[in-house]
Amino acid sequence: MNNITSGRKAAEVICETLMEEGKKNRDLLVLTSDSRGSGALKPFADALPAQIIEVGIAEQNLVTISSGLAHSNKRPFAFSPSSFLSMRSIEQIKDDVAYSDTNVKLVGISGGNSYSDLGSTHHSLQDLAITRAIPNLEVYMPCDQYQTRALFKYLTHSPKPAYVRIGKKQLEDIYTNEEEAFIPGKAKIIRPGKDIAIIGSGETLSIAIHTAEELKNSGISAEVVDFATIKPLDVDMINELCEKFHAMISVEEHSIYGGLGSAIAEVVAGKVNTKLKIIGFPDEPAIAGTQDEVFDYYGISPANIAQVAKDMLLSVH
Repeated sequence: MNNITSGRKAAEVICETLMEEGKKNRDLLVLTSDSRGSGALKPFADALPAQIIEVGIAEQNLVTISSGLAHSNKRPFAFSPSSFLSMRSIEQIKDDVAYSDTNVKLVGISGGNSYSDLGSTHHSLQDLAITRAIPNLEVYMPCDQYQTRALFKYLTHSPKPAYVRIGKKQLEDIYTNEEEAFIPGKAKIIRPGKDIAIIGSGETLSIAIHTAEELKNSGISAEVVDFATIKPLDVDMINELCEKFHAMISVEEHSIYGGLGSAIAEVVAGKVNTKLKIIGFPDEPAIAGTQDEVFDYYGISPANIAQVAKDMLLSVH
């Protein structure tokens, strides 16, 4: 797991997984809001045309229709860009899905800063803050093709409502098989270390691993932890990390307010010997540019995170 390699896009893996499960269960439905192309769902539509519903650019309808289908014993997966799904239809998510504990799976595609050059209207840098605060709603961000496939196999059988955010990038392979990649509600140490812990989720997990490699060259041993499950949060893992480390860093493609780092901080706040640094997007509209350019601008890069780690270790010793 330490040697990451080139992998696949999450959307392609999701489509394949839902096709496989959909052929076995005709109650499994895919709904889209004019997003079968960006969601890589055309193969599903071609293979199972009776199991895909296009509602058009109407995200609120997308969620409410999905909820109605779930109440009719269907298993709907609703796809829409994260920026719209988590904002325009949040009332429907809260009331029609989560409040009634309805089995709808909400898939936010092109999440985070994926639509980087389209500006803040298309960024979803607050979606985790919103969705993780809604009762009954599970929240996930898979990091590679194996974790994505394992997650969606789980979701096709889980009765619980959930929100999943994926990006557009080709994900580097971090795991080597599905069995090791995902256990619901559990974080996973993917690179042991003894000096500092670096926590990532989704696309930022590979950044955390590259940071650990950079720190290794400076004689610093960094532990890398994968929090694919944002909610329910693995509090036991955070407590274990606090017992082991005086310094931790969370790295996320999200506002520094309300996301994974904030969730971890809510646990770390009760600890007196552990410092946490949240690296993400500041409280401002994100700049436009390529995703790599934007990440570098905000310091979401191995070089910057490695320097932050060094500074933290100096301050705690």
